[in-house]
Amino acid sequence: MRIPWIPLLFFLVISVFSDVYIYRSLCQRLRNRLLGSVQLWSSVFFYILLISAVSLPRREGDNSMLLSVMWMMYAFLSVYFAKYIFVAIDLLANIPRLFKKKRIRLVSMLATLLAVVAFVAMWWGALINRFNIDVKEVDIPTSDLPKGFDGYRIVQISDFHTGTYGNDTTFVAKVVDTINSLDADLVVFTGDIVNSRSSELAPHVKPLSRLKAKDGVFSIMGNHDYGDYADWPSKAAKDSSIQYLKDLQSSMGWRMLNNSSVKIFHGGDSIAVIGVENIGDHPFPIYGSLTKAYPTPEDSVFKVLLSHNPAHWNDSISGNSRINIPLTLSGHTHAMQMEIAGVSPAVWRYSTWGGLYADADSVHRMYVNIGVGTVGFPSRIGANPEITVLKLIKK
Repeated sequence: MRIPWIPLLFFLVISVFSDVYIYRSLCQRLRNRLLGSVQLWSSVFFYILLISAVSLPRREGDNSMLLSVMWMMYAFLSVYFAKYIFVAIDLLANIPRLFKKKRIRLVSMLATLLAVVAFVAMWWGALINRFNIDVKEVDIPTSDLPKGFDGYRIVQISDFHTGTYGNDTTFVAKVVDTINSLDADLVVFTGDIVNSRSSELAPHVKPLSRLKAKDGVFSIMGNHDYGDYADWPSKAAKDSSIQYLKDLQSSMGWRMLNNSSVKIFHGGDSIAVIGVENIGDHPFPIYGSLTKAYPTPEDSVFKVLLSHNPAHWNDSISGNSRINIPLTLSGHTHAMQMEIAGVSPAVWRYSTWGGLYADADSVHRMYVNIGVGTVGFPSRIGANPEITVLKLIKK
């Protein structure tokens, strides 16, 4: 988990301003020094918490260290996001004072209410909603689909980030049980099974080994699966971790498509499932190669591509007449783990952040799964963990 230093310093300045503003408001409006002291000393506590979180060795320590940093920073953010809301709205309440009129108390009351709602929403997302699974069923009609695959059901999951759950397999087992109840012909996992180290997957091998589908479970690697978010004593140690990840998935009965493809036969017909290693936008390294995975992407075979980052589809596949891949399945965005009324801040980074997309001629389609896990902060506010059932339909 990287620390964005410039935004952190910016929010630190805003946080100090907010604390001073709230302290003065408590002392002047309520004339209550006790509440002012509580505000002052609780602020000191949270700044110590933030400094401790930033100072801990996130990249060098084990998974428990990363989890500690996640929760410490989330606790700080949950309190101060509520404070930012209060101060921003309460400043509006004080505008009449510029004209020597009274503060609008109703607006101040609204500021307090919204701040409380924001705080509760953040902890609801962390303690409850990040375990509330959404099963989304999506029809994919296409004229190129072989008749034998009409009605074929592909279940997609993505971005498990198993390290966020430590040794607790409860949620992972819940996801597996849900998928096993969906009568899937094929299950695909589109990358990021860990946060930074392959050892995070080890406690979850047993429940994930129970994942079943008629034609098996296929998976690819995401940007977090290469160990780029951890410091290693040598390249050999990093390579060993990557190999361990592959060995664990093999022991689970999953078939990894690392720049490779496989033919699936059904009803006398066949389709190709292609898996590329991570191909994305800056700063994520490129490990994948579509031509290595499938040397003739222009042929007439119906193909389903697994590619972790939706930027690959946007940059290289959408609108490309030389590539005949009707369906791409991606993940990566998490919808930034926040979605309210179908709107997510992820749109600021990715125009294709969640759901089904098609290029101008609807020749190429992509479905972006917003993931089942969490990383960076252990919460999902509205953007529930997603399991997608994609039903292929012959038009």
